[in-house]
Order: sequence, then C-alpha cells, then structure tokens
Amino acid sequence: MSQECNTRLQLATREKLRKFNSLRGRQVQPGEFWDVVVLTAADESQREAYELQISGKVDRKELPLGIQYKVFSDPPGSKIGNGGATLHVLQQLNRIYEKTLGSLRVIIIHAGGFSQRLPSASAMGKIFGAVPLGDPVYQMLDLKLAVYVDFPLQMKPGVLVTCSDHIELYSIGEDQSIRFDQPGFTALAHPSPLSIGTTHGVFVLDLNEKSTHSEMQNISCLRFLHKVSIDQMRANGAVRKRQSGCFSPSDAEFVYTDSTYYADFDSVKSLLNLLKELGPLKCEIDAYGDFLQALGPKATIDYTSNTANVAKEESSLVETRQKIFHLLKGTPLNVIVLNNSKFYHIGTTSEYLFHLTEDVALRTELGLLSSAFSVHVNESSEGSSQCCVMCSVVDPSCSVGAGSVVEYSRLGAGVSVGKGSIVSSCWVSAGLSVPDGVFMHSLCVIHKNQTRFVTVVFGINEDLKRGVEAPAYLEELKFFGVSLADCLSHWGVKNEDLKFSGDASSCSLWKACLFPVCSDLQSSFSVSLEMLQAVLSGSTFTLPKDTTLMSMEESLQCKNLDEMLKFRKGLHEDITQRK
Repeated sequence: MSQECNTRLQLATREKLRKFNSLRGRQVQPGEFWDVVVLTAADESQREAYELQISGKVDRKELPLGIQYKVFSDPPGSKIGNGGATLHVLQQLNRIYEKTLGSLRVIIIHAGGFSQRLPSASAMGKIFGAVPLGDPVYQMLDLKLAVYVDFPLQMKPGVLVTCSDHIELYSIGEDQSIRFDQPGFTALAHPSPLSIGTTHGVFVLDLNEKSTHSEMQNISCLRFLHKVSIDQMRANGAVRKRQSGCFSPSDAEFVYTDSTYYADFDSVKSLLNLLKELGPLKCEIDAYGDFLQALGPKATIDYTSNTANVAKEESSLVETRQKIFHLLKGTPLNVIVLNNSKFYHIGTTSEYLFHLTEDVALRTELGLLSSAFSVHVNESSEGSSQCCVMCSVVDPSCSVGAGSVVEYSRLGAGVSVGKGSIVSSCWVSAGLSVPDGVFMHSLCVIHKNQTRFVTVVFGINEDLKRGVEAPAYLEELKFFGVSLADCLSHWGVKNEDLKFSGDASSCSLWKACLFPVCSDLQSSFSVSLEMLQAVLSGSTFTLPKDTTLMSMEESLQCKNLDEMLKFRKGLHEDITQRK
C-alpha cells in the first residue's frame, strides 16, 4: 500500500474515532446512530455478563445514550452457529418491536463463544476486551461502533451483521459515501492475498479490469464462495490481477474477501420466514457461508452438501442448507468494494499480542498507545514502547517486556513480566517474575458457596482445545512442553488424582483440573506461578494438602461476575483518582 493510501486510511480512521467520541455519553438524536445495538451470547451466563458490562459502560458514559442495547443468548440445546443466532435475534426483535421493526436500523454483533484461543476474553467476552485507545479506554465494542459510525446515516431500515473479533479500517473518496440502500444483501469487500481467501468468503464480481483506480465501488456480485481452494477461486473467476494506480493492492493477484454485510427489511422478512420453515434448529448454520452462498445469479446448490469446514456434522445440516438456498435464491447480493481498506482479525493470543504491541501499521492507523488508562508505567524501562499496558495500576519499579500485554491488573513493586506474555485480571505481589511467552489470567469463582480465586496459566501458543482420549492424555498432553505425567510429579500430585471437567471422553488442557482454588487474588497468582516455575526448572513444589484444583472450563462455569467487575471498578476508581 502506497504512502498516500496509508495517510488517507489513517486520516479517515481518526475522523471516525472523533465522531464516535463526540457521541459517547451523549443523548443521540433519531437517525444519528443505530436504533438498536444487539450482541449475541452463547448462553444465559454469558448474556448476564454482557448485560452487566453494557450497563456499567452506559453508567460511565462510555457509549452513546438514548438507544436500545440488547443481548440475546442462543436457545438451549444444539449449537446453532452465528447463522442460527442471526435468525434467533431477528425472531426476538420481531417479538419485541412488531411492526416498528421495519423502521429500525439494527446492528447485530456476534459475540458468543468461549474464546478458547484467547482465554483472557472467555469470562467477559471478546467484545469487552480492552483496546489501548481513548479516555475512557476503548473496548472492542466501542471500536466496532466507531468504525461503523457513518453507516446508520446512509442506511435504509434493516440489519448489519458483523463479528466481535475483527476490525475493518477503510477510506473512501471525499465525494463518496457507503450507502446501504439497495434491495437484498449488501456486503463489504476487501482486497486480500489468495491465501487469506482460502479461510474467508470470496466474492465473484461483475467487474471490469479498471476497477482498482477508485477507493470505493458498488458492484453486483455473481456468486459468493466460502473457504475454497485457490484453484476453485481461479475456476470461478474470483482472482483479480493488480492494476496500476494508487488503490490497487500490492499483490500481483488478489481476491475480494468478506467481513460485514447488510440485509434490507424485505430480506429480514425472508429470514424470519426461513426460521418458520426450518422450525427449531438442530445444527450449526453459518451467517456467511450458508446465507451468502445462496445469493447472486450464478449461485448453485452444490455448496449445501460440502461439509469439509464443519466442526460437527449434524444429520439435518444438508437438508437445512438446501431449504435456506431455495428460500434465498434470487435475492440480489450487492458488494461495496473498499480498495483502500485493511481487515484485522484479533481472535487468538498470538494475533492479540502482535496487533497490540508489534503491528506498526495498526498502531499508526488507530493511534494505539503503549499505556492506556493506567498509572505509574515506567516509560523509560527497556521495551516499554513495545509493550501494552491497559486499565492497570503498575508500580514504577516494574518492568514489562517487549511484546507483552498487561490488562486489568495490579503489579506490585519490582514485578517483572517477560517478553511476549499476557497478564490479565491479576494481582501480582511484589518481587514476582513472570517468564517469557506465558499467559496468566485470574478468575473469581464461587466454590462451596464461598468467593474464591483461580489463576490459570498456559503457554501463549498452546492448543487448549486439542482433545486426547484417556489414558493417553498423561503423556500426549503437554504443559509448556512437559507431559502432564511429569508435571504432576513436580507438584506432588498422583496421576490417578488428575481430574477433567465436563465430558471426559476427550481430555484437553481446557478441561484439565490443574489450577488451585485460593482464598484471595494475590495468593492465587503466586501459587499458580510457583507451579509453573517448578515445571520450567524441573524442581518440585508441593501443593498444600486438600487443595482443590479447577480447570479453565470449570472456572468459567462457576465464575463470580459481580466480584470480577468489582475488581475492575476498583482499578477504574483508583486510576481516575491518581490521574
């Protein structure tokens, strides 16, 4: 991307942030912003967590006021995916607003799921993850709303569908505007390398060869491909060649990939009829792959039987997809091509660390800070400009290594955090040292009707979802490269005493009961750190007798949200007072 493109992108992004900041804590006028902002949650517990946090944000005047914020959890039973969640939300909105739904501008942000690839967001949700920006500090929810701040003004009544773990930045010409006013569906498209296209949706556009001279274009889409091979992209005419001009991508070949889409109210009615036709959902539906692949004049029914990208194939999936195809077939798919745009995915620990500490482009475009809404960060310490500290109280004698993130935490005198680590929601006692490449996150839990604390610790790149059948887990599951059998011997725990939470037919680090339940936040962190240090050094650390051990999964199931939010509130008040 040329310097001119970068500058335009940066200026356009700053202007969106300025507009959103002017709306925070202010009563908005009708038509000035969204009428309804909806978050989806995986279950009732997550819904409660989201509602509590939205209420706190409204009270602190971090969000625009005078609009409806709604959270809907998926119905109990089978997993229904973000497509099923979209249908369920529309059903609930129709029940609440009835005929007035046809006059509303709604944004649906899919924020359900337990974030096993970014566990610091598991308890509170990725959509409430802090971003080192703004005062009061932004969370992903604020950033999503800021990036889309211009959309409601240029949108006919309908629904915008997006996800909580990606950010799209873009610029358009001064005489251009992104308008959602066409019948059917309208999707945003971003130029991307072919490799990215294999894991995303790709548009086959009715496009002339001189398209990339403009920052933005409205183009009709012939068909939508979802997570296909490069050969299939070529065969279907999705691959474009670079043109000369400022807004042409740097790759010699590229594709236009998906991110966010809009459905007009007639399409919303079609989706509501779809749910009536399908009845209670018993399989996962994808809001992108299963809806958008049915659209456009060249759409075919072939995709409905392709289950290669499905995590768990239910018997009703193909039949359900076929019904969706027949009900949506013939609906137009319009695409707004954003040639000067960037798509950032922040869904894993490594992506999170990279984008918040190392990614110079994103830092420049958004104006990200090394220290956001925190006190006593030693800016002169080695690597401080390459780390990220958010919503934390840090003693001036602490050091935080390059590539590390500290969020919602208290660090005592002389604490050191190594390189490439995450410390989240922790209270770290004076003098302790967190090694390189470590993830540490504290949760408050209810255990035997009492408030207790658990600090989970994992390697930054460990696969927490990987399941192993018993009894192979003792050797095959690795904790910091050491087999669980060896770890247990370092902690004085017998192999037969290792428990797994939930369905134990498949054992994983997510389900392994490895982390002590403690009476206070500081000792919880200290004990888990000592267990880790014993494994790394090959020494022994004997747990106190009758110590209860919990898994990450179990900690989430019995989390005490009120207490966790109270800890964050205490940090907020402390920082505000000291600033």
